[in-house]
Amino acid sequence: MEGIEKITAKIAQDAQAEISRLMAEADEKVGAIQAEARAQAQREAAEIEARGRSAADERLERLSSASQMERRKLELAAKQEVLGEAFALALEKLCTLPEKEYISLLAKLALEASSSGKEQLIFSKKDRASVGKQVVMAANDALVKERAPSLPEEVAKSKVGAFVDKLVHNTTAVVTGTGLTLSEETRDIKGGFIMVDGDVEINCAFETLVRLQREQMEKKVADALFQS
Repeated sequence: MEGIEKITAKIAQDAQAEISRLMAEADEKVGAIQAEARAQAQREAAEIEARGRSAADERLERLSSASQMERRKLELAAKQEVLGEAFALALEKLCTLPEKEYISLLAKLALEASSSGKEQLIFSKKDRASVGKQVVMAANDALVKERAPSLPEEVAKSKVGAFVDKLVHNTTAVVTGTGLTLSEETRDIKGGFIMVDGDVEINCAFETLVRLQREQMEKKVADALFQS
């Protein structure tokens, strides 16, 4: 019986040793699997973080670009508004000049715009009634003086010289046919006039002149107003 017990004990001992070896191998494999799983999880987490960071950076860049574009739009709109106010003020000042200056300016403008000296001037209803005749007279006087010979200063200062000078001017006007006229028609304009010669119209309305000047000067004015 002792021999059987020894054999049984040996078998049990060997079995326990095998079990221990197998469990050790299993623990080792489990540890390796767990380590690989942790490494894979870390890699995936890093990739997810990187993709998230990249997406966040792209989103931020898009938002920044959109913000800058919106800012430029707002700045441009503000500048356009200020420019509009500047030219609106210029128009208002032109239309509210003292009467003497206003007449002088319109007469000079008519003189520059006239080519035949026989055009009609169309004013607003208000200007026709208040300054129309005076502008036409002042412009005609300037047109005649351009065409008439000038008397010596010492002669022109005398009464006879003044009479002769007037006679010369009147004669020149008749001979040359010079004579701007005041039209019965009126137009809905803020200031200035429309010069008409047959089918040809020259728009000398202040709002038109200011608009044309704005188109030509807008960049210069903007540079002056918004120097960095």
